[in-house]
Amino acid sequence: MTAVQLVVNGTAHEVVAPEDERLLTTLRERLNLTGAKLVCERGECGACTVLLDGKLAYSCLTLTHACAAQRVTTVEGVGSPDQLHRVQQAFLRHDAAQCGFCTPGQVLAAVALLESHPHPTDDEITRGMSGNLCRCGTYPNIRSALRSLAGESA
Repeated sequence: MTAVQLVVNGTAHEVVAPEDERLLTTLRERLNLTGAKLVCERGECGACTVLLDGKLAYSCLTLTHACAAQRVTTVEGVGSPDQLHRVQQAFLRHDAAQCGFCTPGQVLAAVALLESHPHPTDDEITRGMSGNLCRCGTYPNIRSALRSLAGESA
């Protein structure tokens, strides 16, 4: 076990973890950030999605020690209970969160999409959200939420 310096949601943390520990484990078990979910452990579902320096990453496949020089953002670092991020607001308005299990990953994928494409086309929405699965099938509602944001300025 060795120490690694992480910046998660803007806060510096020193974490002592095995060299082979995945970021998902560190977030959930060491930092008590449980928004990212453990599901497939193969990078196929997107429930563990986080942002590394603003880019999408599956925390179930990413080693904690590989994140030392990057900013890690989890869903807990997007908006706040008092001031939701505009993506979270749109998800609420368009009923895009059914059971909520995939919602943290979907929200982060949407945030990353809108950062890279502030006014995404339908094709860009499809590509940007393609790495996140929804068990409840709320894809039309998620698409509707993102379309509503496509016409807004950030």
